[in-house]
Amino acid sequence: MSPKHNEDALPGLAVLEQTPIIIEKIVHIATDEELHWKPSMERWSISEVLAHLAEVEVVGFRERIQKMVESDGPQLEAYDQNAAYAAGRYSSRKARENLHLFCHERDRSLSFLRYIPASVTSRSGIHTAIGKVTINQLMNEWAFHDLGHIRQIAELFRSHVYHPHIGPFQRYYTIRP
Repeated sequence: MSPKHNEDALPGLAVLEQTPIIIEKIVHIATDEELHWKPSMERWSISEVLAHLAEVEVVGFRERIQKMVESDGPQLEAYDQNAAYAAGRYSSRKARENLHLFCHERDRSLSFLRYIPASVTSRSGIHTAIGKVTINQLMNEWAFHDLGHIRQIAELFRSHVYHPHIGPFQRYYTIRP
């Protein structure tokens, strides 16, 4: 069943509104150790995911939408999350600081997005890596991105906190933290 659609709202806006609430629920019950645990050196911790969400909120989504609202066809720079991770931008703060920053930036994004009419969703920009993208496509990608990171945070948490203690039930689960 598809979510109820408000024709006056941008696509995915309902997901964007709920994401911080969902993530806050998990972070609230986790310890600092659990939030900074990494399944391996090349994988991200919950804290690093939160830092990524805070950064991409601005440069990957809000600024791009703002450019497309202000002018049709602007150039949209590619965002390299792996370079940001390698540069240490995701590991410089504590998890709860990253969550606070993400929630702050999301509030700013929602304040901006709520005043954009759905009629502009066909406006486009030129992404330097993938070509022409519309506001409609980027809004759908934003919601998809949020849901993927909610899933990632939940998987990291359950894999570290609960899976080691479920004994013989482990045989029924495949974890991918």
